[in-house]
Amino acid sequence: MVLVKGIMMIPWLLLVSLFCKSTQDGNGQESGVLHCGAQNLKLTGSDQMILLTWEDTPSCSAVQDVLIYELEVLIADKKEHYDEVAVTPDQVGSTHSWNWTSYLALECASHSVRLRSRYKNHTSQWKQETRPGHETSTTQVYPKGKLFQVGSTATFCCVLPAGEVFGKMSLPEYSSADMNTTRISNQTYALTVHLNQASKYSCTDVKCELIPDVVYGACAYIGNPPNVTDLQCETRDLQSVDCYWTDKDSSLPFKSPTEYHLLGSPTICAKWPETRCSQEVRVDARVRNWTLTASNPLGEVKLSDTADLTERVHMFPPEGVTVLSVNARNVSLDWKWTVQQYYNLSLICQVNIKNTISEHFGVGLNFTVLNDLIPNWTYNVGIRCRTAQHFWKWSSWSTTVNFHTKGDVPDALDVWMQVMDNQIITIWKMPRANQSHGRIEDYEVTWTKTTQRERQNRTKVAPNNYSLVLSLDTTVGYIVTVTARNINGSSSPSTITIPSSNPDGTKVNTSSIIGSNGSFNLSWSASPTASCGYIVDWCPTLGNCTVEWLKVPPNQTNASIFSKNFKDGLRYTLSVYACTRGAPVLLQRREGYVREKKIQDGLFKSVKGQQQDWDYEVSWEPISLREQTAFIQGYVLYCLDNNNNKVINFSTDNPEATSLTARNLKNGSYIFTVKARTAVGECGATSITATLNLLTDNLIGTVFIFLAAVFGLLSLITIVCYRHWTCIKETVYPPIPKPVLTSTGEHGCRHFQVDQCHYSEADITDVPELYCRAGAPINGFVSQENMPFVFSQTPKGYYNQPLKRFTPPPLTLPSTAIPSQPGLPSSPFRREFPNASYNLIMQPGNQQSNFCPELQEATSLERSSDGYQPHDHTETFTTNQTEEDPDSPMSCVSTYILLPQSSSR
Repeated sequence: MVLVKGIMMIPWLLLVSLFCKSTQDGNGQESGVLHCGAQNLKLTGSDQMILLTWEDTPSCSAVQDVLIYELEVLIADKKEHYDEVAVTPDQVGSTHSWNWTSYLALECASHSVRLRSRYKNHTSQWKQETRPGHETSTTQVYPKGKLFQVGSTATFCCVLPAGEVFGKMSLPEYSSADMNTTRISNQTYALTVHLNQASKYSCTDVKCELIPDVVYGACAYIGNPPNVTDLQCETRDLQSVDCYWTDKDSSLPFKSPTEYHLLGSPTICAKWPETRCSQEVRVDARVRNWTLTASNPLGEVKLSDTADLTERVHMFPPEGVTVLSVNARNVSLDWKWTVQQYYNLSLICQVNIKNTISEHFGVGLNFTVLNDLIPNWTYNVGIRCRTAQHFWKWSSWSTTVNFHTKGDVPDALDVWMQVMDNQIITIWKMPRANQSHGRIEDYEVTWTKTTQRERQNRTKVAPNNYSLVLSLDTTVGYIVTVTARNINGSSSPSTITIPSSNPDGTKVNTSSIIGSNGSFNLSWSASPTASCGYIVDWCPTLGNCTVEWLKVPPNQTNASIFSKNFKDGLRYTLSVYACTRGAPVLLQRREGYVREKKIQDGLFKSVKGQQQDWDYEVSWEPISLREQTAFIQGYVLYCLDNNNNKVINFSTDNPEATSLTARNLKNGSYIFTVKARTAVGECGATSITATLNLLTDNLIGTVFIFLAAVFGLLSLITIVCYRHWTCIKETVYPPIPKPVLTSTGEHGCRHFQVDQCHYSEADITDVPELYCRAGAPINGFVSQENMPFVFSQTPKGYYNQPLKRFTPPPLTLPSTAIPSQPGLPSSPFRREFPNASYNLIMQPGNQQSNFCPELQEATSLERSSDGYQPHDHTETFTTNQTEEDPDSPMSCVSTYILLPQSSSR
């Protein structure tokens, strides 16, 4: 049992020993790989790139998998970059290298590289190599003279020696927003710039300023790689190819200019800034690719153009242009070709003579004739040509040649007319140098009536005069002819018909026009009578002027009128005439301004004001055209109340108005300002001041005037009446006879004188007849004799009239017997008449009274001294009447008038 167990343990022991052996072998190998690393490290560099080389240690030969090298870059002892390099087993044992470009120039600061190996999970120790920065005794800026591409970012550094104090770094052509300054070490500062523009001159300055003001710097070349476009190839002599291109911003001035190579040739055919190069080739009728290569340190560009050069012939200009013969109106030219092949080509040539180009055709063309030239005129001529087939380009212009044509007679004159009052003015334009064909000797003017053409008048005009005034009968038409004469002869005659002035002729209304851009744009309706076109003339509206004119062809009905004599603010009259075989016919007349100007203040003359009730009218004289520098479209009256500074205005659109009225004003002081309304605004202001009074003030003045007039009239009447008082008195107040009262008894009558009678003019009325009626009581008394009493009164208007014997029907007064009073004489009756103003009763005179009929005829009052008789018409009054009735009889109270008794009794 024990033996069996021992035998079974033997295999297991063998397996354990084998495992231990293999483990020992593996640990021995791994222990060898862990000693693998880098040796012979070497660090070099230039500009901004560093290069590190190294080799593997011998122990690395046992590596059976990828070996990794780790690298760290330190700038001024600060970690800046990390990288790894993988080495495969087949590369183990060879020299390895690694490079890196720093953002700083190597002179700016020390650059160190640390290296170690890593195999699986085991790494070696770090090994380090350092490249120190540049140590200097003076301040330096790096990099110096380096090329940079536009759009890149560059870092410049400023290295200061010990003791210097840094100020700032800058690029003068860049703004501070594009720059950033950092500190690398105590003595090194870096400036990072985004380069967004090429160097304008030879280079761009990078400046480092110290404190105090000391500046150091370096030069940087900033540019672009070649930027070549638009390649075109052609031939000029049919023996070589010429190529042209456009180069945009690919310059690196004074450093490394762009070089150009044609057709892949290593030979440089051009350098920047040239954009053309040539190369001899065989030119045949086939299509080829023409290649251009452009290169500079920043890059390279290739362009190609596909063309058949026989279709791209760019000719050289003609040489030796010569004038063969010169006449007044034509000349002959010839020239030569420097390329013999041109004589075999079909050509088109252009001749430029005083900016007028004419074309000429021919094979190998080298001769031409120029016609229609101006006599006595100097010309300069240039020629250029091209192939007639497969047009590519014109040649450049030849050298110009000058010549002078011979003289000739003047051209026909441009003649017009002007009729003013009783004068006819014939006007012609001064011939220009290209029309006179020589110096003008004089002008000849002839004229005749349209009805008597065989009789002509003729006169000469000096060469410096361009018009002739003829005092002729303007009611008759005339034909005027003008010619110009120089040393070569006279021009063709220019004729114009002057129409007769007919007051009854058709008149054309004048309308307004406004200019624009210093000219007038006129248009009119076509006229069938305009067989030879139209004439537009113009001159200032006011004053005498020399008319200007323009002739328009028949197919044109508009014109733009411009003159160097036009002035702003001056009114012009423009007329359009139809040119006919006879006299011109007026079609249209316009008035206007080239440009309206604001009218100056004080435009209105003799400004007056007048108050009308509560209104105030401001008037002025009509405004003359001479004062108007713009069309007046109306007027505005401004009324300023001085009390409350309130402004109101009144306006009119009538340009012919001469007054404006401010209405519904109040009492107070006002300033009235009138202005003219024009297209350029209100202008021409003129002001007056006025005070509005109360209406009572005017009334008082009127009353005083009326009273004065009345007083004067009364005074005049008084004086006249005083001087003629006697006449007036006799006429108005004639003598009035005293009335006589007559009483009739049985045997006679008694007369009663009424002495105390005083009459005024108003009292001279109809005299009533008073009767006493017997038996009637009068205030309680009755007459004794019952005798009637009659009193006659003369009506108005019947004084001093002869008395007619007429006995009116009497009105009786009843009488009552009363006792006689002592001391009074006895009377047939004694009566007292009551006051007639109270109780006399009027009774119509045509009524018959039955009282005392026997006494009616005898009781009338008579006055025989002067023939006066009371009026025959009597009014009868009856007593005992108390009511005051003008139509009733007047009552008579006997107690008021005592009737004496007859002496016989």
